[in-house]
Amino acid sequence: MSIHTKTNTDTNETSKNQLISEFNAVVSETEQLLHSVAAAGGEKAGALRAGVEQNLMIAKERLHKLQQALSAQTRAAAKATDEYVHDNPWKAIGIVAGVSAVIGVVAGLILKRR
Repeated sequence: MSIHTKTNTDTNETSKNQLISEFNAVVSETEQLLHSVAAAGGEKAGALRAGVEQNLMIAKERLHKLQQALSAQTRAAAKATDEYVHDNPWKAIGIVAGVSAVIGVVAGLILKRR
């Protein structure tokens, strides 16, 4: 696994964590809405509440499965990276050195322009 792939994995993980966080906020707000509807009462409110509760439960289950899958993917990516570096230490060092050299050259060119 290359450093570029590791960066993509980190970026994907951050995006997924943000998505999960936002989804949790939506679920929480929906629960608050349900409590408000329940307080209003009435037959229609009860039917609406039951439907929303069922959909909310399904969404929570899907979110839980998504979190488990993301955790498994993260562990697998970390393990693959670790194995690659252990199996190819000099190659990994070379990759890091090459990327560092490119970053150094680019930074030097940018600073020289100013």
